[in-house]
Amino acid sequence: MMDLDALGFRNDPHPSDAGIIREVVSSSGFFSPAEIDIALELLHERIAKGESSGYYFLFAEVEGHVIGYACFGPIPCTLTSFDLYWIAVSPDLRGSGAGRRIIAEVEAEIRRMGGTRIYVETSSRELYLPTRGFYSKCGYEEEAVFKDFYAPGDNKVVFLKVLQ
Repeated sequence: MMDLDALGFRNDPHPSDAGIIREVVSSSGFFSPAEIDIALELLHERIAKGESSGYYFLFAEVEGHVIGYACFGPIPCTLTSFDLYWIAVSPDLRGSGAGRRIIAEVEAEIRRMGGTRIYVETSSRELYLPTRGFYSKCGYEEEAVFKDFYAPGDNKVVFLKVLQ
């Protein structure tokens, strides 16, 4: 197990992060190949367009090794609302507190950017029960449910955290 006391963060994405993102997102077993491609597309968009892409990244590293990441950005046409698009942690560190450290740092970044509200979307499928539990434990509240959004019986659940 890695020493999370040595956890550091960086915001600048590199082309070499594509492999890490693919590995971390794929290892969850939750996402389809198309969804994994979207995670990579956001990285490529950020690298190509910089901040004007609207996508921001936070990479968590221990001794230069990426152990997790998050992607977030301001919601167009809102003043202070942000989406958390992705948060993922290496499988051997799930449940270690690394995800909580990443989300806390993302929240701090969003505050620095003037954000006051963070929205997160996820699935209602049983597979995502731990994900929904994670958001709840981090202070996010279920704000909305869109019935049959992803597929029949697979609702979109939207969580919200209002930053104090």
